[in-house]
Amino acid sequence: MKFAYQHAKDGVFDDKGLRSFFQYRDLGIDAATGGRFHAQVIRASEACSEGTGRHTHTLDFQMVYVLQGWVKFWYEGEGEVTLEKGACVHQPPGIAHELTSCSDDCELLEITSPALFETHDA
Repeated sequence: MKFAYQHAKDGVFDDKGLRSFFQYRDLGIDAATGGRFHAQVIRASEACSEGTGRHTHTLDFQMVYVLQGWVKFWYEGEGEVTLEKGACVHQPPGIAHELTSCSDDCELLEITSPALFETHDA
């Protein structure tokens, strides 16, 4: 593993992620850990009012921390959960879930392991 850091002023957001209504800022953790982990800031480019469809991910670890705004998820066995600024969720491996809506100012920190993983319809 390598030492890595990134200042917010130097961060670049792009649309090269899973969802068209989000922009993504890679924090350099993938490169620093040889793909063992990934960390990114995700921000809404518009409010999301249509769900993403229920799906699962093939990974070992996934957590989401809300930096700003709010986001609603549906989780298998849990139902709908609204997360606001300061909330954190650990999504166990293989849990079926869906992002159902988010505010136009939604901003999230997501950490996964491994960095690359597959998404499957549930």
